[in-house]
Amino acid sequence: MGTANQDTSVCYCRDAAPGGGPGRKGPGLSDSVGAERPWQLPEKLERRRMMNARLVLTVWLVVLMLVGCAGTGDANVPTPLMAGDFERVLLLADRPRHYRLHVPPAAARGEPLPLVIMLHGGGGSGKAAATQTGWSAKADQEGFLVVYPDALPPNPDRRSSFVFNPQLWNDGSDRFYHGQAEVDDVAFIQALVDELAAQFPLDRGRVYVTGFSNGASMSFRVAAALPETISAIAPVAGALWFDPPRLSPPVPMLYITGTEDSLNPLDGGVPRLANGGSDQVRSKAKPPVRESVEKWARALKCQSQPQQVVAPAGVSRERFGPCAGDTEVVYIQVEGLGHTRAGGRSLLPEFMVGARSDVIGATDVIWEFFQRYQRSAAVTPGVGAAGNAAPDSVEE
Repeated sequence: MGTANQDTSVCYCRDAAPGGGPGRKGPGLSDSVGAERPWQLPEKLERRRMMNARLVLTVWLVVLMLVGCAGTGDANVPTPLMAGDFERVLLLADRPRHYRLHVPPAAARGEPLPLVIMLHGGGGSGKAAATQTGWSAKADQEGFLVVYPDALPPNPDRRSSFVFNPQLWNDGSDRFYHGQAEVDDVAFIQALVDELAAQFPLDRGRVYVTGFSNGASMSFRVAAALPETISAIAPVAGALWFDPPRLSPPVPMLYITGTEDSLNPLDGGVPRLANGGSDQVRSKAKPPVRESVEKWARALKCQSQPQQVVAPAGVSRERFGPCAGDTEVVYIQVEGLGHTRAGGRSLLPEFMVGARSDVIGATDVIWEFFQRYQRSAAVTPGVGAAGNAAPDSVEE
């Protein structure tokens, strides 16, 4: 599950051309100097007109230098720091990879920022994950960056579609096109962290990954492959499809699922829609949920017997630990919850994914867990400092 070195580059461009576009003459240059005319300006007015034309041309050249791309693919272009949402593109192995970045107001202070990576479910998107999870609002409250990457669809040259060309992570299950095509999503996540670290004062000791369903499975794979990069993970309603190695350094894990999730059945088996219909895309049988949790606990050398922890009514919470490096594994079940995030929104109907539940808020619970874990790592200063920040995005 290691990753090969990949060349990555990003270009942030704004199209600019004197006079508004090809074939049009620049402002102040409506007539070519020296062209034949049926009349002639007085010499003094002609000189003034020539000077004005040169001034306008000079200004346009300066503008072009400021807003044009340098052509080197260098992503480290300091631009004014702004809070908000940015649709961006990272070039990895000659293929554009898209992601949505949310920058909190706290970024303007130039202080080290934690990073949360939210991986969408199968057929979803980064934009949809931002809508469903509430991570951006949490980032504004607590002061961290949050990024919503997009997986690739089976046919990356066609527009993605939930039904006909869904965006799917290469989660190690070989369920999708991705496993066969060896799309390196682990390299994508590593490149994404490196890019943000080059542009913000990112605290690389506080880089966290969470995901839903297929994205949850991908979070397991990312942590197993990049334990020195990822400080903690929080999979929601996804399976661990492989036997993880003994992780060094250990990566603590919080797992959340619902008791009525037919697409992530507690006892394992072939996923089905909440109404009993077949899920053709995800037809491979899943392992039992507890098996996935216990595999991760063994990888962290946790004590064998989990302990029940006090939780709200309708919620079961178990803790495996202490584990290596003073870490832990936490397993939460939400009574009656279907294939949705507790406390979040679902863009799919209940007959497909099952019931919602607000008995806990997954985003709040996960962030509380993440805050307990900080890796010893030097802060990467990047170009982000007070008064400087997020580069312009490439619009999709």
